[in-house]
Amino acid sequence: MSASGALSPATRLGPVHLAVTDLDRSTGFYGEAIGLSLQGRENGVAALGAGGEDLLVLYEEPGALRAGGGQPGLYHFALLHPSRLELSRAARRLAVSGAPIQGASDHKFSEAIYLPDPDGNGIELYADRPRDRWPEPLEALPPGGPMPLDLDGLLQLTADDELRRQADPGLVVGHIHLHVGAIEDALRFYRDAIGFEPTILLPSAAFVSAGGYHHHLGLNTWRGQGLGPAPAGTVGLRRWTILVPDEAELARVRARLAEAGVEHEEGAEGLLVRDPWGIPLLVAAGAR
Repeated sequence: MSASGALSPATRLGPVHLAVTDLDRSTGFYGEAIGLSLQGRENGVAALGAGGEDLLVLYEEPGALRAGGGQPGLYHFALLHPSRLELSRAARRLAVSGAPIQGASDHKFSEAIYLPDPDGNGIELYADRPRDRWPEPLEALPPGGPMPLDLDGLLQLTADDELRRQADPGLVVGHIHLHVGAIEDALRFYRDAIGFEPTILLPSAAFVSAGGYHHHLGLNTWRGQGLGPAPAGTVGLRRWTILVPDEAELARVRARLAEAGVEHEEGAEGLLVRDPWGIPLLVAAGAR
């Protein structure tokens, strides 16, 4: 892909839309454990954020089942905290709420904490290290993968502070990570048609971004090769969002989709497309 075919460096991610089975339970969890505020609720749909744009939109589907092995879809969505100090405050909220942490890793370019929501939707809370401290190349991580996060050291940063119940307004959606059925098929869609550029390529995973960020999107085949379309009637990802800077950039994405033979729907919000596994993505003009 030529540089002219890449997404603008000003591209960022917008709100993540998830299906949950109990809206009251989920809004309570995201408020207490994650520090998000309810920014709107109507007809079984709730919008959550940290005081600015919506970060998460929840749809109540009481009969939805948990996604299982052998299914494509959400691995996790990641909320990026503006500093290590804010990640420490986030870790304290988790500790006080009793949320079940599944893991905590030091990726060298970022520090991250992993947990599920009440329906098993994966969440990553993370903070980036300064860009001049990222490994070069990004694949240059320690053998065996990321190092364990120094969670005790992180918590010590705010040990003497009063607990802050709400997340900092600088919180944003940092990246999305998906289970897919084939890395090359995923790259043909997300690299060639959408315009992301690869940053880390591994045998069973790929990470792509705009503007040289470590990754806006992770893709893996850890649930197996050759997965079929994402099934209906499960909790999980209903849509995620890429925000490009203006209508001219949106037109370039539209042209790449047409060249790649990828169908899309035109709507008031932007271009709605589906990847090879039927996972919906909205591309909209609105990046700052």
